[in-house]
Order: sequence, then structure tokens, then C-alpha cells
Amino acid sequence: MTKGQFHKMHGLGNDFVIVDARAYDIAQTLKMPPEKAAAIANRHSGIGCDQLIILTRSDRADARMQIFNADGGEVEACGNATRCVVKLLGDGTIIETDGGILSGNVTDNGAVVDMGKPRFDWQSIPLAYAMDSNHMPVGWEDLTDPAAVNIGNPHVIFFVSDNNKIPLNRLGPIIETDPLFPDRVNVNIAHITGNDIHLRVWERGVGLTRACGTGACATAVAAIKRGLVQSPVQVHLPGGILIISWQDDQTIQMQGPTTYVYSGETDWDNFG
Repeated sequence: MTKGQFHKMHGLGNDFVIVDARAYDIAQTLKMPPEKAAAIANRHSGIGCDQLIILTRSDRADARMQIFNADGGEVEACGNATRCVVKLLGDGTIIETDGGILSGNVTDNGAVVDMGKPRFDWQSIPLAYAMDSNHMPVGWEDLTDPAAVNIGNPHVIFFVSDNNKIPLNRLGPIIETDPLFPDRVNVNIAHITGNDIHLRVWERGVGLTRACGTGACATAVAAIKRGLVQSPVQVHLPGGILIISWQDDQTIQMQGPTTYVYSGETDWDNFG
């Protein structure tokens, strides 16, 4: 039997196909090689999504969350997906991910999630060699002096005067695949007005995205660490606003909306 149900949800336009496979043996019913994940995510011939989310049983949490980008590659964390899963499973949900244990609570229009502690040491991001991750002595064209943060997955952040003037669709894939980043990297371009951050993200394995939860967390943390803003901070993305709170040596709190779009059933053998 290869038929199964799925949920379609999004957080600020960052959309997901969520498969709750805790009730059955996913190893027997839903093989997930990269080509199958990419086929499901395809917006023309598949269900269509930025990320495919598979929930399986966990000995440490309510569910284990696997995350596959639209190109089929598996990644460690996704903030918007975490909020959607918390909204789907209920208040107080604990989620095991490859990036760590996450937890969250339901709000009226979404969820607030504890995203864990950010990591700043160069080995944890990871970078190819040692350097100051708060002020990195590297650059690409006019993008210089970035910061790097790991929020369960790697991010590089550039602060500029106007992020709309940066050709992120061209520079994003160049920076994402630079040898400096052994695991590739998510590229965040931000400018600040008052205590608000305006952010655009090139997401590894996805491309330009309407919202990136871990990108919002990474950028807020980098801006707070540099003294550019104070916690809590509103992060404005093309899809809407996330509220990020963080104090030094504490965990990150991310609050934002989620939307349940529809549920469906499909035969997984149709993909890949």
C-alpha cells in the first residue's frame, strides 16, 4: 500500500507538504531518495512546495522531522516548517530534528517556537577554515563584512543600505556554493530601519523564498550581536513579519503565523 495522506501548509508563503508517517512504517511505504522528494516538490508535475516534511516516530520527542528542500536535498532545520508542525500537532509539541530538539506552543494565528541556541564558532557553521564569524574578512562584489550563524543550518548575513538593490538571484547561488561553506549556505541580505530588519533570503536548495524562519533568526541574532537592534525585533520578509527574541547565551524564540491550506491523498509511487 503506497497511498497516503499529506497536509499542505505555509508560513508567510514558505510552503510545505507535510506527511505524518508516525502511524506506519515509512521504510516500507514511503521511500525518500532525493529524486522522489524533488518530484513531490515540483510545482508543475508534483504536489508542489518549497520543502517536503516527513514526520516519523521519535524516542525523544513527539515526532522526528525530516526536511527535504525542493531540489531533493535533506537539510537540518526549517523554522517556518517547525511552526507549521507545532500548529498541526498541538500546544507543547516537542520535535526532534537533525539540528537539535525544538519545541513550540500554538498561538491564535500560528505558533511560537524555541529554536535553540545559535552557534557562532567557525567549525559549527561550518566554514572551511578559521575566522571571526561576527565580522568575516571576505566578500563577493559589493557584499562585504558578513556574519555567519548556525541555527540548525548554516547562514551568512550581509547588512546593506538597501537590500532591494542587491541582485540576490545572481549572487545567491554563487555564495551558496562557495568553497568557504562545505555544506553550502543560506544567504541573507538585510537592511535596518529603526529596530526593524528587512530581509531577503536565498535559501540553499530552494532559491529566492518568500520567507525563511531560520534566516530571520540568524539575521536577528547577528544584528543583535553587532548592536544594530535590540531584542525583540521584527523581521520583515516578502511574505510577512516574524518576531524574533534573543539574549546572549539564551535560546531563540520565533513567533509568526501559519496557514493550513488543504489536505489530500496521493499514491507515492507516482513520484520518482
